[in-house]
Amino acid sequence: MNPSDLPFDTDAMLQGLRSWVECESPTWDAAAVERMLDLAARDMAISGATIERIAGRQGFAGCVRARFPHPRQGEPGILIAGHMDTVHPVGTLAKLPWRREGNRCYGPGICDMKGGNYLTLEAIRQLIKASVATPLPITVLFTPDEEVGTPSTRDIIEAEAKRNKYVLVPEPGRPDNGVVTGRYAIARFNLEATGRPSHAGARLAAGRSAIREMARQILAIDAMTTEDCTFSVGIVHGGQWVNCVATTCTGEALSMAKRQADLDRGVERMLALSGTTDDVAFKVTRGVTRPVWEPDSGTMALYDTARGIAERLGMSLPHGSAGGGSDGNFTGALGIPTLDGLGVRGADMHTLNEYIEVDSLAERGRLMAGLLATLA
Repeated sequence: MNPSDLPFDTDAMLQGLRSWVECESPTWDAAAVERMLDLAARDMAISGATIERIAGRQGFAGCVRARFPHPRQGEPGILIAGHMDTVHPVGTLAKLPWRREGNRCYGPGICDMKGGNYLTLEAIRQLIKASVATPLPITVLFTPDEEVGTPSTRDIIEAEAKRNKYVLVPEPGRPDNGVVTGRYAIARFNLEATGRPSHAGARLAAGRSAIREMARQILAIDAMTTEDCTFSVGIVHGGQWVNCVATTCTGEALSMAKRQADLDRGVERMLALSGTTDDVAFKVTRGVTRPVWEPDSGTMALYDTARGIAERLGMSLPHGSAGGGSDGNFTGALGIPTLDGLGVRGADMHTLNEYIEVDSLAERGRLMAGLLATLA
């Protein structure tokens, strides 16, 4: 089977993708994510998949697991792992409406990663329509919480990956049309400052501001960044009344490193910030962590297969490790051959300018179809 012969229709793909993108699904809105999972489950069921819903926990939505008909169903096969949550709150469509401008198409979550999830489903559809039997059974797992570190579904992803031979992750492709064969280690931290209240107008000096201590610590955390390990604070909440010295201030920080040892040292430095200064307590606790994923021989063999398919399609397919975690961190770290970054090309993810390159829908769809039809 030559994947270049499959009749991918870009306009039809855009029409289907639009319904997914316009179903806004921010991580923390479980009902919204469930609506998105409903759409995906329906589309996969129409294509013949057996659908299972896995209940959510910790306040998150659940998962959808879809298994497509195959004579070897139940044997180790191919797991396609994608997330349906986005960073964009409900209402973002008013600021970032679906629109196409030449080879760009815009919308919240279109690149990260609904476009990649959709082209994967289209690849499966094309193979079914062409009566191409894949050597291995295919399982699709769509999850609800990747954008916050996958706290509620890591165990499901890892368990499903262990039941399969390969894991394909349709996160956004690289700008050079590359794919991802490794990812950096990531750790999240919860920050809490606790001060002493007072009336900010009448008795300012009697108080000890938790906000002030948090601000001081943010500068210290940012200053810890090196080429080997980065640190950043992305969330801060503090105070309730402007005329009260704030008693509490909370925040969240992120650290990323190319090597696990560097991240481990970074974790130690972060935890060492805990203590009390001028009667204000500052506490750092660990949040969710993504292990470093370094490519092994199995992943590189999988990549070589993908590169060969890309060459037959007339495309180059560079590869490399990438920052910004994904659920491929978990499966790759388990030693299961994993190929990430198989989704659409695009840019400005997590912003109000997020877009995809339209021509990458069919290009990457053919690559995905070729992989599914080849891996054995």
